Order: sequence, then C-alpha cells, then structure tokens
Amino acid sequence: MKYRVLGKELKVSEVGLGCMGFSHASGAPMEKNEAVKVLQQAFDMGYILFDTAECYTGVYADGSISYNEELVGEALKSVRNQAVIATKFGVRHAVDKSLILDSRPETIRKSVEGSLKKLGTDYIDLYYQHRIDPNVKPEEVAGVMDELIREGKIRYWGISEATEEYLRRAHAVCPVTAIQNRYSMMARWYENLFPVLEELNIGYVAFSPMANGFLSGRYDYNTEFEAGTDYRSFMPQYTKEGYESSRELLDYLNMLAEEKLATPAQISLSWMLGKKDYIVPIPGSRKVTRLEENLCSSEIRLSAEEINKIDEKLDQMDFLVFGGNQAK
Repeated sequence: MKYRVLGKELKVSEVGLGCMGFSHASGAPMEKNEAVKVLQQAFDMGYILFDTAECYTGVYADGSISYNEELVGEALKSVRNQAVIATKFGVRHAVDKSLILDSRPETIRKSVEGSLKKLGTDYIDLYYQHRIDPNVKPEEVAGVMDELIREGKIRYWGISEATEEYLRRAHAVCPVTAIQNRYSMMARWYENLFPVLEELNIGYVAFSPMANGFLSGRYDYNTEFEAGTDYRSFMPQYTKEGYESSRELLDYLNMLAEEKLATPAQISLSWMLGKKDYIVPIPGSRKVTRLEENLCSSEIRLSAEEINKIDEKLDQMDFLVFGGNQAK
C-alpha cells in the first residue's frame, strides 16, 4: 500500500474506505458480524483510512438499528493505533432523505461524545463537519474544534462539501486538515478549490469517486436497486436518460481499462490519484473482491499526458449525475 499525507502530517492509505454502505444508503444494512469481518479484512489488505459518520444508520429486519460507527469501532478495536478513523457531525436525515443541519456548539459536544462511545475509542483521528450549517458561523465551529483538539478528543478536523469562503474563515481559527467533497470524473465542480488547498496545505478526501458506483460499469438503467434504502434507486445517472448521457464516457473507460489491463473502476480512481498528490478517494463496497480491486488502483499509473487527455474529453461531456443537491 502506498500512503499520502493529509494536511501537515496525517498519514493515510492512498485509497481509503468509505464505510457508509455497510449500514446506510446501499440497501438493508449488512449483518453486523459479517460487516465487522469484511472491515477487518479491509484493514488486513492495507486500508488504513476508514470513513464513517454519526448519521450513517440503517434498520435490521428485527427493527434494531445498525450504527455504522459501532461496526467500524468493533472491527478496528484490536488495531486502533494503526487505523485512521474519520467520522462526522452536524447532519441528521429526515424521513424524505433530506438533510437536517445542526452545527451548534452544544450539538457538536453531544455528537462527539456519542461518536466516541459508539466507536469504542477515546479519540477520533479526523472529525468532519458533515455539511455547512448556514446558521452557525465557521469561526464558531472552528473554535469548538480547537477546544476538542486541545482536550485530546480529536486529532484533526475537516469540512465536508466545503466552499472557499467558509474554508478560509474556519482555517484561520483552527487549521483544517482535509476537506471531504464529492469528486469523480462526472462531478468535477470542486476542482476550482485546488489552488486554495495547495495554498493552505489541506488534503482532499474524495467521496463518491465513482459517481456512486456508476463508473464501475457494472450497473445501468435496468439495474433494480432496493427502493427506499438504496439511494441509487433515485439517482439520475441510473435512469435511461442519465445512462445514455454517460455512454461515451463509459465506452472510453472500457477502452482505457483494456489498454491498461485494468477495470473501469481502477481507471477512474487512478485518474483521480494522478491529478493531485493530496487527493485520497474513499470508494465504498461490501464485497471483498471490490475492496481488493479498488485498493489495487493505486498500482495503476496514468501519465500527465493521459490525464490531460481524459480531462479534455470530460470537458466536452455533460452528465446527469447525483450531487446537485450536495446530499449524501
């Protein structure tokens, strides 16, 4: 496994693991013991960065709640000092899947204690504000983060779906180690933050790096996702119109994959890794074979010329893709 550094000193695996799907947004939650086993296997493969969140929950068949943080904490308890655990505060999901935002200091304090308990640890490596709360100033949020760092409850902090103004204001109070924004070949609207991240020495953790699995080439508009619990069931890229708008890109990915003896998913991740050395994608999957495939993408290198050529093609394409509402 190769490594990258977020911010000044947070060392993580070049490819991290987005753990959300084990209990949230990818159908019914995975049975607890099996999920823990897969997460442990991921660590054994070489994954070091494990990403979860307070609001990633699901309901088992017996009506009990699957807390994603509990799965991650249980899986990594024997290797806690070797793993980097990232979790998030500030979001609750409404019944209609919309986001309820709350980053008030008292809420953050309650959230961090709840996350520490569920994770079974006394510190969080990387603590993200899950979404910007328009009712709370960035300076106020950053002030709480500074306190939590001084208290030893968190080591570093970050902001998910950060904007430049918010990021600069927060960073001036308490240095931000990483942003976690949506990023993929089909979702490049945050590339304008690259100069800011380089100026401030902040890492970019990319969620949905394969456009919620679409760029793997394994699904199309005929794929039936579990309605209600698998968010892909209402994503525009999985409609017939969305699939057709992306057909040229999928064909191009398949061609590149054949040339590189790789898979479309690996090409998608390799492209991202080659863009900037501070980008760390966090694809997610419940399947061990997919985890291995994603991890091996770091072994595939695209030249600067190849990446530029891909970007030029992407510039000429328009996609129907989930993300316009900035929800996850």
